[in-house]
Amino acid sequence: MSIDHIDVSDRLRRVMLGGRLDIVGTEEIALQFAALTASGKHRVVVDLSAVSYLASIGIRAIVANARAMQARGTRLVLFVGNNELVAQTLEVTGIDGVIPMLRDLALADEAALA
Repeated sequence: MSIDHIDVSDRLRRVMLGGRLDIVGTEEIALQFAALTASGKHRVVVDLSAVSYLASIGIRAIVANARAMQARGTRLVLFVGNNELVAQTLEVTGIDGVIPMLRDLALADEAALA
């Protein structure tokens, strides 16, 4: 599992995840993921376009961080790009109804900043 980030602006951070977001993968990135989304000044777009597998534990980590951000008055948005596997998993579980999920990166950035 890989995790990286870029501060797109002083208000927007993009966190890129890649690999298998299963038990092992989620454990590998959990602390860093929480730290990257904990900034009170950034809205966050989580880029899932390079995630090859998304298990329920990975979804839980995303939801937990999204809720923590919401409690601090910030926002987390998901970008899936052309990753049909991840998009379908999020749709089937209903997470796309709780956390905005977009296929266009520019629209995801806009949604995070809205």
